[in-house]
Amino acid sequence: MDEPEIVTLIVRHRVKAGQQPAYEKWLRRTTQIASTYPGHLGVNVIRDADRFVCVLRFVGTGELQCWLDSSERRHLIEEVQPLLADGDQIQVEANREFWFTPTANEPPARWKQACITFWVILPLSLVVPLLWQPLFARLPLLGGYFLSNALITLSIVLLVVYLFMPRVTALFANWLKPR
Repeated sequence: MDEPEIVTLIVRHRVKAGQQPAYEKWLRRTTQIASTYPGHLGVNVIRDADRFVCVLRFVGTGELQCWLDSSERRHLIEEVQPLLADGDQIQVEANREFWFTPTANEPPARWKQACITFWVILPLSLVVPLLWQPLFARLPLLGGYFLSNALITLSIVLLVVYLFMPRVTALFANWLKPR
């Protein structure tokens, strides 16, 4: 069985001065609506002063196209246009490497990506197993070799993908930019 084709939609908006509160309200509503579409896997928002980068993931191109072609999205974009300085800029990525591409047109050097990934995963790989130990001690079934490693790995992956990498890449955006 083939793995589903995960597609990433990157939306870049530069908001006009003084319009950030209205834009953020619009963005909350828009991400909630997008999450109701079939195949929606999640969204990350990266904010840098007046620039917002939204990274939306869908299980396939058909599901993404359904969202892009929807009348709801079309109305939402018409509604937000007066708040934007540069209009609605979208980019579709068919690969899974979305951590390092949203803020730059060209991804940073691989060694920089490896450094950031290492520094995010290292502390998690040291701390997460310790956090699971009390539960493994109480429930020996969960403490077995395979199941304990699966739970630890799942915890690390979810923390990296949904919590830490979006924040760390935003924090180190200037360093990650290609020269």
